[in-house]
Amino acid sequence: MEYRQLGRTDLNVSALCLGTMTWGEQNIQAEAYEQIARAKAAGVNFIDTAEMYPVPPRPETYAATERIIGNWFRDHGDRDAWILASKVAGPGNGISHIRDGQLKHNRQHIVAALEESLKRLQTDRIDLYQLHWPERSTNFFGKLGYQHLPQDHFTPLEETLEVLDEQVRAGKIRHIGLSNETPWGTMKFLQLAESRGWPRAVSIQNPYNLLNRSFEVGLAEVAIREQCGLLAYSPLAFGMLSGKYENGARPDNARLTLFSRFARYSNPQTVAACSRYVQLAREHGLDPAQMALAFVTRQPFVTSNIIGATSLQQLDSNLASLELNLSADLLTAIEAIHQEQPNPAP
Repeated sequence: MEYRQLGRTDLNVSALCLGTMTWGEQNIQAEAYEQIARAKAAGVNFIDTAEMYPVPPRPETYAATERIIGNWFRDHGDRDAWILASKVAGPGNGISHIRDGQLKHNRQHIVAALEESLKRLQTDRIDLYQLHWPERSTNFFGKLGYQHLPQDHFTPLEETLEVLDEQVRAGKIRHIGLSNETPWGTMKFLQLAESRGWPRAVSIQNPYNLLNRSFEVGLAEVAIREQCGLLAYSPLAFGMLSGKYENGARPDNARLTLFSRFARYSNPQTVAACSRYVQLAREHGLDPAQMALAFVTRQPFVTSNIIGATSLQQLDSNLASLELNLSADLLTAIEAIHQEQPNPAP
């Protein structure tokens, strides 16, 4: 396993991070335990979750993922072996079951969310606490163009950082991170932190894969120059880049088979581009999923690549991607596809 520095901290995280958003929905606790054990044996020391998980969010399964992880820590006593990341939710549709749906990144909600996460995770601190998505109206979750809303009322970033600072000083959070953020938001958080002596974001968790490289446009430079590296989520574009959905296939129990709401990677231009990447991998004798993961992990702005799986077979394949070196010819071919069909699934 390869390890990389998390921001400017003294923590070194594995280049592959264990994603958990299926636990409690597509995976039961026993299966999650098997995944944790397998990842740990492979040298993974970084695990990412969120108060909202599992996905899709439902009142019946709310926070099941954190409970499973907490039960693992209780049953195995290895909390100190892991760098634990979680997230506080922001406002949005479909999550009215979380604190009555009136979510803000203010003192009330951050403190409440953090305290409940700590209880569920059965720990006294979270190593990386992230704002799951911006409270303000901006371009994330598939939206590229920014449309300004003059009457957009959101918690001042100063208030958000101040309460996070209080939790860091209390020892309940070690470091803070951003997620689904924009270049403006990232730089503003960093500027305020440095000018006020508040915690500095050490990472940004955004989507990044062969079908969505929008992070490269403005945030890649920020990630490198500011040492606020990318924690890449959806590196396989909900499994599309594995090739298992080729020619309209819908395998039993697969995410896009079970949940029709996930249409981000199903538009015609995305399907066409995906088929080209899958075919390219096969022409080079590679597993399409491993090629897609290796492409993400190798990027200089990536701190860790968040891999998710619903089976040990998938997890083993994902872990093995770390051993794959992409040739110069293959990278040139990937760029050619990207130039012809850039970011079909932002």
